[in-house]
Amino acid sequence: MSKTPIEQTWRESEEHVVWQGRFITTKQRGNWEYVSRARNIRAAVILAIDEDGHVLLVEQYRVPLRRACIELPAGLVGDSDDVAGEDATAAANRELEEETGYRAARMEVLGEYWSSPGMVTESFTLLRAHGLTRVGEGGGVDDENIITHRVALADIPAFVTAKRSEGAAVDVKLLMLLAPFILPPLATPA
Repeated sequence: MSKTPIEQTWRESEEHVVWQGRFITTKQRGNWEYVSRARNIRAAVILAIDEDGHVLLVEQYRVPLRRACIELPAGLVGDSDDVAGEDATAAANRELEEETGYRAARMEVLGEYWSSPGMVTESFTLLRAHGLTRVGEGGGVDDENIITHRVALADIPAFVTAKRSEGAAVDVKLLMLLAPFILPPLATPA
């Protein structure tokens, strides 16, 4: 059975907006459909590992998934008028405290990454939080109802397995924490 190739028209087409909401925009360029953040909003994702080798994870209900999701703390950069113009580091500091109740003495930018580049233009800045201090309850703002988990790095696989068995989704960014458990050790050069 032969498959009829799809004519690729995106190269010679202009991008146009199909629909725009407060936070997302659906776009089309030729036969390619994708989603962008409205107003060029980006995200900041925080890798927060304390001095005892525990990582801070958050559990939050995600409407598109219709279930809770286990994630690294994260949030949008400059998503409202009161934080317009903030950079990723400022957003990461704000989000870490809002979601987990922890404050970082220092944030280190680890780079910019794209989570699903075939359908979403959104990138996120990954930051490593150093010098964590508990300063509040966390839980997010408004009705986010975020649950903070402080998990030993060695216990990440068991924690993820347990949460999956409870029906939780697992964000792809947790693969960086699972990698040491699923990848073979790298060969040492001779």
